[in-house]
Amino acid sequence: MLVAAAVCPCPPLLVPEVAAGAAPELDAARTACADALGVLAASRPDRLLVVGPAGEGGRGPHPEGTRGSFRGFGVDLGVRLGTGDAEPAERELPAALAVAAWLLERAGWSQAPVAGLGVAETLAAERCLAAGREIAGRPERVALLVMGDASACRTLKAPGYLDERAAGFDADVARALGAADAAALKALDAELAYELKVSGRAPWQVLAGAAESTGLAGVLLYDDAPYGVGYVVAAWS
Repeated sequence: MLVAAAVCPCPPLLVPEVAAGAAPELDAARTACADALGVLAASRPDRLLVVGPAGEGGRGPHPEGTRGSFRGFGVDLGVRLGTGDAEPAERELPAALAVAAWLLERAGWSQAPVAGLGVAETLAAERCLAAGREIAGRPERVALLVMGDASACRTLKAPGYLDERAAGFDADVARALGAADAAALKALDAELAYELKVSGRAPWQVLAGAAESTGLAGVLLYDDAPYGVGYVVAAWS
């Protein structure tokens, strides 16, 4: 069963070595992520599952011990999912899960074994919800760390340029995540999310499927768009 969840953004810029001189600009987001992970730790889960967007090569399960890196962003920094002794998989973590692994290492996570699940950003809502229900149906106490960004179209300099629909979409997402509103997350428009270059829609709907009958309460810890990309941090417990 699902006992807690943390929702964090997944830009590699969260890693100070990647952000370099711009690192202080995301200090508040890093602090919020640390607070959200604290909620997960307090829930004393039997297992932590990290869910995040992934390209074709990173989709599917990633066992504890899977390694990732930020070499693709010009930084020779490696990370590892969890602290167990499992042999690392042949493939690397997708970028979103590598950011999650960095957050967990930074927090000194040792409360429970960790595994990862990479999902396609275009995965249909019904399949996302089904995946979440399967997670919630496990007898063990499961916590979720859900990675994903909101729209990338909030300003003229945003990666997706300015789209007037982006601010409203992101506000709806922030309200839903802050209120642990699974129904609102289920109802997110997948086509609009794709047009707004939202990477978190599918992971959030996995969370919605897992949480639909849990009665968890949410708190919004961060909501901003410092680079024209919506970053939201929330905790459910």
